[in-house]
Amino acid sequence: MLPCDICGEMVTSESDMKTHLLVVHMENEVICPFCKLSGVNYDEMCFHIETAHFEQNALERNFERVNPIQYGTSDNKDSTLQSTMEACASSHPKCSAQSPPKGGTTLKHEVFYSENLIGSRKFLKSRENQSDLSETKESVYETMYSPPECPFCGKIEECSQDMENHVKTKHVSLLDPPLEDCDQPLYDCPMCGLVCTNYHILQEHVDLHLEERCFQQGMDRIQCSADLELAHQLQQEEDRKQSEESRQEMEEFQQLQRQYGLDGSGGYKQQQLRNMEIEVNRGRMHPTEFHRRKADLMESLAVGIDDGKTKTSGIIEALHRYYQSTATDVRHVWLSAMVDHFHSSLGDKGWGCGYRNFQMLLSSLLQNEAYDDCLKGMSVPCIPKIQSMIEDAWKEGFDPQGASQLNNRLQGTKAWIGACEVFTLLTSLRVKCRIVDFHKATGPSGTHPRLFEWILNYYSSEQEGNAKVVCTSKPPIYLQHQGHSRTVVGIEERKNRTLCLLIFDPGCPSREMQKLLQQDLEASSLKQLRKFVGNLKHKQYQIVAIEGALSPEEKAARRQASQVFTAEKIP
Repeated sequence: MLPCDICGEMVTSESDMKTHLLVVHMENEVICPFCKLSGVNYDEMCFHIETAHFEQNALERNFERVNPIQYGTSDNKDSTLQSTMEACASSHPKCSAQSPPKGGTTLKHEVFYSENLIGSRKFLKSRENQSDLSETKESVYETMYSPPECPFCGKIEECSQDMENHVKTKHVSLLDPPLEDCDQPLYDCPMCGLVCTNYHILQEHVDLHLEERCFQQGMDRIQCSADLELAHQLQQEEDRKQSEESRQEMEEFQQLQRQYGLDGSGGYKQQQLRNMEIEVNRGRMHPTEFHRRKADLMESLAVGIDDGKTKTSGIIEALHRYYQSTATDVRHVWLSAMVDHFHSSLGDKGWGCGYRNFQMLLSSLLQNEAYDDCLKGMSVPCIPKIQSMIEDAWKEGFDPQGASQLNNRLQGTKAWIGACEVFTLLTSLRVKCRIVDFHKATGPSGTHPRLFEWILNYYSSEQEGNAKVVCTSKPPIYLQHQGHSRTVVGIEERKNRTLCLLIFDPGCPSREMQKLLQQDLEASSLKQLRKFVGNLKHKQYQIVAIEGALSPEEKAARRQASQVFTAEKIP
């Protein structure tokens, strides 16, 4: 079988080959693989190679003799274009140390030259397939007269003779024919597998690998160092943010502790003594008065009863007289049962409103016979005593969640109390009461008309007849909102059908409340009591309304129910 040097097709004889060339490749371009000559026919190209490149062609013939032993190929053929290219690619095969002498069955060739042989064949096929007749004619001149390029180092010479001299002088080791008695060893690169014929070349090649690896390791170390530095900076920034957040949280927590009296700065007694000392230092209190008040304070704390110095009594009676004689703009008014007003003192200023409102509620209950059984023998307690009573209620099992929030301790602190604590304390005293939560506005502009309607229904449920002024037996109502609490002692219905609450504020001092006791009470004096719908615009209000007395069994049931504290919500 004979292979076609142009397309690789296999034919059976030389006559068939010529026929194949004439029929298939007569119009195709044939290019010399050594000097790129083109534009000639196949016979002319064979003659050209035999005459101009005789030496390379001899090497090809030598390779054809060895090739059947190495690769099991067909018999030797005449010099052709493909065999010439194979000779150029395998012009200097190296024998390994294990190669047998001439006449042996195997012959090792270096991988480098085999790859060149395959590459040359692929190059010829691509050239034959891609070129057409017009491109062939146009490239004849360029191919014949373009300067040749060295296939080993890429150097360009002016003519083919100079290129042959260059290759023979500079790359003689690649062109020398193999020595038949060659016993030269081959060296494989341990890193990439490249085969080298010289130990020093292999060493230089391996050094390049090592230099590249060292450079890469150095770059890796630099990158690693940069990454570590960035990670360190990010960690420092994260630590700084966490520290700042912790500091802010601590400041906010301490502010809340101070606001709600849990900062450990003492309670009612300490604040009372401290403020009296300030009054003495400013010349507003004589030292004698200071010691007298201090003695009264100690006595009040010892017996647990309020000293009554902040109390104002008789206001409900004065209001009844006023509405009977004057108040022409009022259609109806409902007043609670008798109640005393208590205002804050030097000892609880800023945090004692909840305690003072409880004193107002209790003062009304103590004047009501319906509660004699559950409040037998009691007097209005002082603030430290109220704190102790709430702690006792917690110990009984009332409102464990609220107790936990205040650390189960009120005595010796300035901790605020609200509707839950007042409800807990009243229930522990067997006073029946309920919490109603007006948790959102029910009118325009954030107002709470439903709150006013509920209080009106509470007081007007006992109305008989059509009297203008009704003094009910209902106790006052505890009213709580964010930051403050007050006591509702009545409600007005104006002639225009609007409602107005009558409220006792523990922040109002006794000298102002005393004005309500005057015989010629003026409408302007009631301004501090009256609160219309537009005056109450807090987001949420809670009330504690008293509804009677509890039996011991009812008290136990309510204690159990307070384990999960709930309130009635409106709306």
